[in-house]
Amino acid sequence: MARQWSEGHSTSILCVGASSGSEGLLASGSEGGEVTVWSQEGTIIGRLTLPGEEDSTSVVFSPAAPGQLYVSHGDTVSVLDPRNLKGPVEEFQGAGEEEINALALNETGSAVAVADDSGVVRVLELPGGKVCRTLRRHTNICSSVAFRPHRPNNLLSAGLDMQVMLWGLQKTRPLWTLNLQDVAEEEDDHQQRPGQLFNPPLVHCVSVASCGNIVGCAAEDGRVHLMRIGSGSKLEQQGAVKAHSQGASQAHFVNFLSHPYWLVTGGNDGQVALWDLSKHPVVTAEAKAKTRVTAGPRRKGKSKAKRKGQSQDTAKTPQKAEAEKEEAEVEDEAAAAAAGGSEEKSGPKLRISHGDKVNWLCPAVLKGEASVVVADQSSSLTVYPLSQV
Repeated sequence: MARQWSEGHSTSILCVGASSGSEGLLASGSEGGEVTVWSQEGTIIGRLTLPGEEDSTSVVFSPAAPGQLYVSHGDTVSVLDPRNLKGPVEEFQGAGEEEINALALNETGSAVAVADDSGVVRVLELPGGKVCRTLRRHTNICSSVAFRPHRPNNLLSAGLDMQVMLWGLQKTRPLWTLNLQDVAEEEDDHQQRPGQLFNPPLVHCVSVASCGNIVGCAAEDGRVHLMRIGSGSKLEQQGAVKAHSQGASQAHFVNFLSHPYWLVTGGNDGQVALWDLSKHPVVTAEAKAKTRVTAGPRRKGKSKAKRKGQSQDTAKTPQKAEAEKEEAEVEDEAAAAAAGGSEEKSGPKLRISHGDKVNWLCPAVLKGEASVVVADQSSSLTVYPLSQV
């Protein structure tokens, strides 16, 4: 049964974030600079209106320090203590060149990425908030950013220029760029009926699965565009899921279900859907690579980078060595995978008619139950169980 969490805000809720800490707190931000922290039961723990009263556009708990909550409002990032919402503990003013749309923290909590209306992505060192990278390639609003799990120096960005970019933070140019308009036009050439119009694939949200190699982007064409990143951070394959009858506003991989390839999506059609992408062509080569490597001997023909890397493995941290091993595993199967795009035709495992346009989705385990928290045009949150799956 759906539950309402109300009285936390007086304005439309724009964003929700969940803490990985033992208390499992949640936070939400709304128009006018409001921030509310909630318990797992939906009890309000604290409320605050940020100075300047500009919209709270993104709320993110630090993965490394759950007692730190990062909130973007205007061109500023404020750091709050979720247990003591008296005001910002720290403020990074001018973190964005224009209004900030999204924040992302890397797994180690050592960097925060900021996406803004000018299309610029900035990376700030933590603690302190010193700008260490300014990434200028988007030609329109940058709407969303996400770090790759297991790769704290790899960052994805996406925007209303219909482009998805993967950055290695050692450089200020992207490792690759995928223009979804080109992809969508190729697909629509095969599918379009005379007189049928498609919305352009402006990207609203980017998410990376916990394996670090599968990317999902919610776009205005109603699709979630999928990408698989292979060895050497190359783009190996792309495809899509036709998820919503109107623009898809949200797509988030769920990291607490039976495998990393569950995705929850929300759209302007008022629908929330849960997808099992483990059989999707973009994912299957990735999954096959993993099972083959664990089940039997590896094929020969390792990548040059892998061979070169072996001599240095002793100097690497286990995490880094593991990350590179994983990249090589994926590459093994890539040769067999079709390089072209592919669109998933099977439906979602769960579809919820929420009824109102979705502003934000936040998957969370609440009191032991797999759930999704939905923010819409209203000042209340709605919590749906995902227990049917």
